[in-house]
Amino acid sequence: MAVDDLTFTVLPGRVTGFLGSNGAGKSTTLRMMLGLCRPSAGHALIDGVRYRALPTPLRKVGALLEANDLHPGRTARHHLLWLAQSNRIPRTRVDEVLHQVGLAEVADRRTRGFSLGMTQRLGIAAALLGDPPVLLFDEPVNGLDPQGIRWLRTLLHDLAAEGRTVLVSSHLMSEMALTAHHLIVIGHGRLLADMPLAEFIGPAPSLEDAFMRRIGDPR
Repeated sequence: MAVDDLTFTVLPGRVTGFLGSNGAGKSTTLRMMLGLCRPSAGHALIDGVRYRALPTPLRKVGALLEANDLHPGRTARHHLLWLAQSNRIPRTRVDEVLHQVGLAEVADRRTRGFSLGMTQRLGIAAALLGDPPVLLFDEPVNGLDPQGIRWLRTLLHDLAAEGRTVLVSSHLMSEMALTAHHLIVIGHGRLLADMPLAEFIGPAPSLEDAFMRRIGDPR
């Protein structure tokens, strides 16, 4: 069983960290939210609606699950352009998000030559393309250098400050301690904690120490 009787709500206006050991069910949960996996019972709703029922989903939900899921022969611009056309998003939005993620200068390069960090930034650009109120990120700092990680941290805080719903799955607890306002913690597919970051950490010296005390060794 990947996910077991898991229920939680992600609220707007804050960055919600989604934590759990490897194999805890984080990625499966995100895939169910996006209709990529079908639960044997229960459902995942976005503003009360299933993802599959959204007529232009990129305008409602932006998601980064597999950043390297790219056609290597397409340029960064063309990758975003076909996504925009599929959801009736203006072409001008493509250049806006390329600039926002720092890829404007390589917009016409084929993605086969992209580094992991550039690929990750392109995935973030795709998530932002529809200017959606809901954003889901699975391990978004993968491949980013320290400067890129700081940039992403600021971006997530800014998106939440705009009133958007931001859910970030990560195994990097030191980064989550600097990024998240609220935590959803799961283990073996079950909900273990749903509380503000400060409450979860409590008197522990770090988020990792708090995780080990409450949940067990994350490794």
